[in-house]
This record gives sequence, structure tokens and C-alpha cells, in this order.
Amino acid sequence: MNNQRVYIFDTTLRDGEQVPGCKLNKEQKITIARKLDELGVDVIEAGFPVSSPGDFEAVQAIAKEVKNATVCGLTRAVKNDIEVAAQALKYAKKPRIHTGIGTSDSHIKYKFNASKDEIIERAVEAVSYAKTFVDDVEFYAEDAGRTDNEFLAKVCTEVVRAGATVLNIPDTTGYCLPEEYGAKIKYLSEHVVGIENAILSCHCHNDLGLATANAISGVVNGARQIECTINGIGERAGNTALEEVVMILRQHPGLHLDTNINSKLLNDISRLVSDTMGMIVQPNKAIVGANAFAHSSGIHQDGVIKNRATYEIINPEDVGVTESSIILTARSGRAALAYRAKNIGYELTKLQLDAVYLEFLKVADRKKEVVNDDIHRIIEHCRIGIAL
Repeated sequence: MNNQRVYIFDTTLRDGEQVPGCKLNKEQKITIARKLDELGVDVIEAGFPVSSPGDFEAVQAIAKEVKNATVCGLTRAVKNDIEVAAQALKYAKKPRIHTGIGTSDSHIKYKFNASKDEIIERAVEAVSYAKTFVDDVEFYAEDAGRTDNEFLAKVCTEVVRAGATVLNIPDTTGYCLPEEYGAKIKYLSEHVVGIENAILSCHCHNDLGLATANAISGVVNGARQIECTINGIGERAGNTALEEVVMILRQHPGLHLDTNINSKLLNDISRLVSDTMGMIVQPNKAIVGANAFAHSSGIHQDGVIKNRATYEIINPEDVGVTESSIILTARSGRAALAYRAKNIGYELTKLQLDAVYLEFLKVADRKKEVVNDDIHRIIEHCRIGIAL
């Protein structure tokens, strides 16, 4: 059975840049956009053109620069927003306008002070107007995660009838459990009239740490686009992490879902985004964290040295990492010490290793990590005949 395509919609330059302190200039945005295009993302949400002259210029520049991906601009359900986005996307080979409105009871009552019928009317008007500028129009139902499914399906039906090609179902507050979000996507796939003419899209936030799980549940239940960011950056606790969903789908072939992402570039673009935005990637971050392929427990180290797959489900090279790391600590065993010693030129016999290991433990108890220089000093201190 052939894998079904899951489209990757990257919003690092829009939702990701909303993080306080992560503001990018136009040149930085263009650099990241080029790398995203090279990575193989299907859609680059380049910004919110009406928000500022700088954002407009950046979206326009990216639209001119990107060769393969669709370039998308965000708008509210406001005519001027849509007009400005269309102008910014004028030079894109494949332009998309992303427009929408809040659909939850909370948004309808407190944000818009409107009725449900008025929300549907505004949604349809926005999509219809965007459609006069571009063929590819994505509609977002903000706070869909807390929107009644029956009403959400009604809104989606009407905007598909108006020409929407993608239906974005955001869990805006990160509230949904995976089974709830998956059930919502399944409900829409079964109850939206004309759904065969549109793609359901997951846009999940990480307020409860469930963004990636919810996105995967969404595609398992019929969505075919995931909206995500490099390193999972974004509003508040962040968004679905691009590198996580890509590798989950790839490591679970039984799902019969995959993306067009060149995973070997993931580590490099993670570093680029981290350095450019000044957002440090936590060491234990999945896929791209500094410790993602590092082992310090003696039991784990012994297993990985014998066969990498004992404790690694991903080959580091598949995500652009040169090799696994064996980190020497007080929890490391003889196998790890012998492995690291061999890497710097020492072939230790069993008796030699026993002697060196005792000295190693003394150093390891004093330091968080034993490095190569320490190994040299330990072996020299032992003063035994070791073949170099």
C-alpha cells in the first residue's frame, strides 16, 4: 500500500515569530524561507501582511524568492486584510490566502459580540472575497478545539461552498485531548458537505504539551495537512513541532502516511532557527535536542555500542546528526569507557581497563562529565603499558 501524502504547512515565520523577542528582519526571514523551501515544506506561511509595513515587505520578498512551496499570507475576515495579503503575494508562483474567524461560543460572545449566523456570513464573505484574488484559499476556524462540532461542520460546509480549498481546525488554546481532537476531525470528514473538495488541516498548540499528539491524531482520523513550526516555537507554549510529526510518520510505516520533507536537513534548520531567533532548544527536545542521541547510563551505553537500535529508534544520520554521543559520567560502565578510549587511540586490555576504570570513577564522582582530556590524564596517571 502506498503512503498517503501529508502536507506540511510551516508557520515558523508567522506564528513562530510571534514569540516575544523573536522578531526577525526581512533578510533573516528570506534566509529561513529558502531553507524551508529546500527542506521540502509544502506551504510557507510567510507572515501577516496587514500587520505592519515590514511584514508586508517580508511576505512580498519571500513570495518572489520561494521556488517550490506555496507562499501563504494570514488575514482576518476583513476585506482590507485580504486585499493587502493579495498584493503581498502578487509575485508568488503558488499564492495562498489564509483567512478566517473565531467559531467557539467564547469567541462569538466575547470577541465578536455576534450571533452564529453572523459568524457564518462573515466567514463566507471573507472566503468569497479572497477567492477573487487567488484560487487557493485556506479558512481557519479559530478556537475550533472548543467549538461545538455540529456548528463547526456547518461553518466548514458553507466556506467550502464559497471556495475554500483547505479547512484549518485549530486547537487554539491547546485544550483538546488527542482522542477528542481526532474525533473532531473524523466528525468533520463525515459531516462537512463537499469535504472531498477540501483538505482538513491540523493547527495545534502546546499549552498542555499535546500539540504533536493532537496533530498525529488528526491525520490518523483524516486530516492531510499539519501546521507546525521548526522546534515547536510559537505563541505561549508553542506549536506542533515540524521535526516531531515528520519523524513520527516516518518511524511508523503502518500508518501509511508520510511527508515530502528531507529529514536529513532537520538538524541544520533547527540550529538556524534557534540561532536566528535567539530561542535555545532545550537539550531533551525530541529529534533536535542536544541530548536526543546522547547516552550516559552505563546500561544504555553498552546496548547502543553493541547495536544502536537497542536504545535508538531513529538513525541520527536520518535527521542530520553525525553520530550518537556516548557521554561519560559516574553512571557509565567499562564498555563506554573502553569505547571512548579507543576513539582517541587507546586499545585497552581487560586488566588495563579494570585499572583505568577505578581511576575514572574517582574523576567521574568529582565532575558532571568526563571528557577526552580527562581520559588522557587518567590513563597517564595509571602508568601502565598501554599500546597506542
